[in-house]
Amino acid sequence: MKKDLPENIVEDVAMAVVLTGETPEIMNWTVYVINLKDVVLDNVLISSKGYGEKDGKMVKTSILRHFIGDLKPKSFASVEAIDPEVFGLTNEYWLSYYVDGVIYDKKFIFLPESIVDENLIHVPLVNMPGVMIK
Repeated sequence: MKKDLPENIVEDVAMAVVLTGETPEIMNWTVYVINLKDVVLDNVLISSKGYGEKDGKMVKTSILRHFIGDLKPKSFASVEAIDPEVFGLTNEYWLSYYVDGVIYDKKFIFLPESIVDENLIHVPLVNMPGVMIK
């Protein structure tokens, strides 16, 4: 049955963990969904969770669901603030949306310790430093 479903490939849509502010005491990070397409993404829904090992124990965060609504072409939307304490976990974002009535979905996975200074790039449209998965 699964083989009978169309393979709807997600292209030109990204998730990014972006450094939105910094003081000597704390760095503020926000997760964004970025529409690099020339079409509107309808009914954007994202579920997020973190999991992995911390201090020798298995840890799971709560699953959060975020309804973004419609995302205009060449735009972005804030999904959630993210605490640097969970950067040592696997952070997973499952994105789904519609284009012309066809559903698309994709998992974006930020591996443990992947959100580090060495991996920061200039995130397009958001125009701030961050780690992006396309």
